[in-house]
Amino acid sequence: MIAENELASVLQQPDRAGVYHLPQRGAEAITRAARELDFPVLQVDLSGCADKGDFLARVAAGLEFPDWFGQNWDALADCLADMAWLPADGYVIILEHADRFRVAAEADFIAALETFDEAARERAADGIPMWIFVGLTANGIVHLRTL
Repeated sequence: MIAENELASVLQQPDRAGVYHLPQRGAEAITRAARELDFPVLQVDLSGCADKGDFLARVAAGLEFPDWFGQNWDALADCLADMAWLPADGYVIILEHADRFRVAAEADFIAALETFDEAARERAADGIPMWIFVGLTANGIVHLRTL
C-alpha cells in the first residue's frame, strides 16, 4: 500500500482512480486522506449480502441515491455518473465485507465492479476522481487493482 502521507496526493489523481482492493487496515488511512481533501467517504456494509437486489439496495442507501434509483445496473451507472445530490471534487466509496456477495453471486459481483469501474473512468474524464475500494479477504481478484 502507498504510504499514508502520500495517500491524499494519490487520491487527487483522476487518472489513477478506479476499483481497488481495500488494503487490510487501510480503510482508516484512506478515510483520513479523503476527508483531508473534503471528499465524501461513502461506506457500504455488504456483510451477508448474497444477491444483486440486496447489493443494489445497500449501495443505494450507502451512497444516498435519489428516490428515482431503479434498482438495476443501468440505474446504478446513471447515479454514479451524475452524483448531483452529493457534489464534490472527488469521491471515495468503500464496499466493506464483499466476500459473501463475490461467492454467492459471482456474475453480479463482476457486473458491479465493471459498473463502478466504468463510472470511475467517466468521472476521471471530467477531472473528478472516484475511488472504489472493495473489502475482500481474497487477494488477486482480476477486476481489482491494488494501491
